This record gives sequence, structure tokens and C-alpha cells, in this order.
Amino acid sequence: MTDSANRRAVVTRVTGETDITVELDLDGTGTCSIDTGVPFFDHMLNAFGRHGLFDLTVRATGDIEVDAHHTVEDTGIVLGQAFTQALGDKAGITRFSDVCIPMDETLVQAAVDISGRGQAYCDLPIPTERVGSFDTELAVEFFYALARDARVTLHVRELAGANSHHIIEAAFKAAGRAMRYACELDPRVNGVPSTKGSL
Repeated sequence: MTDSANRRAVVTRVTGETDITVELDLDGTGTCSIDTGVPFFDHMLNAFGRHGLFDLTVRATGDIEVDAHHTVEDTGIVLGQAFTQALGDKAGITRFSDVCIPMDETLVQAAVDISGRGQAYCDLPIPTERVGSFDTELAVEFFYALARDARVTLHVRELAGANSHHIIEAAFKAAGRAMRYACELDPRVNGVPSTKGSL
């Protein structure tokens, strides 16, 4: 279901491993309600939404008794699909953005092109395998899934960092802020911002 006039979407995806619903408003105020059953991931999605100024609701259940992999990756898929639907025909969007977020000793850059071609490039050397019970390699899996299903080109790059929590949190904040700026409407843009006439 999509409300293109208000740039909102609700997407549900059910598989044998997960049951996920995402509600997204691109023009929100950063109001978030997140429950995935993976507390650290909830914290990261909240940072993504708040710093992107997206109103974001995520309800996910998954086979976390196995591990959090399916829940994290599939949430990225559903959130990506929500972005695609909420953006509609992409007329009037800014399209490109590039953001650096500092967090204590950490500095992470995220750059976005709402290109219509879903791909991500992540350079996030995280020094520990876990933050609490969260498998740190899942952060990158989330960004790959998000970019693929949002049909955006996303680069996330650690420029400095030592603390795993800080690195991952700065990455989610940077990605959220970069998506915000790329999705924002620019009154100077006439139609779709592409020389090809489509994205």
C-alpha cells in the first residue's frame, strides 16, 4: 500500500523465517517505534529513523533462536521496499547526498544516489565480532539488503574508528541522514533528476 502524495508506504513480507511489517513516512519528524526482537538492532534502526527524520515503525518476528541474520537482512529488504514505494516516481527529489557523522573517535561517511540500481559498497572494519549479543557483520548485511531493495547506490565507509558500537551506530546515523537528504524534495528540480528522464 502506498500513499504517493504523502510519500508514505506500508510493506509486509512473510517468509518461513520472518514476518516483518514496516511503515515509513519520508516527510516525518523522526518518530520511531521499533521491535525486531534484536535489541541492539532496534537501537540502530531508531538512530537511522531519528537522524533521517523518517517516521518509522518496524514490527519483526524471526528465527532469532537460530541467530539474528534473517531478521536483520529481511528487515533491510522490507525497509528498502518501503523506500521504493514511498518515493513513487521520484519526481522532484534531490537524488544525491553525501554525509559524514562523527561519534567520539569514530567518523563514518555515507553517500547515496537514488539511482534505480540497487547496490551497496561497505568498508566498515569492525574490530570485534559482537556488540553484546549482536553479530557485528550483520550491519553490512542490512545495508546491502536496504540498498538492493530501495534501488539506491549506497556507499558506507569508516574513515576512523576503534569502538565497534560507535562504528555501527555512526554508520546507521550516516545512512539515515544521507537517505533523508537524497529523498528530500527540491523545489528547483523539475521532474525526475536524470538526463535519461527516468530513474
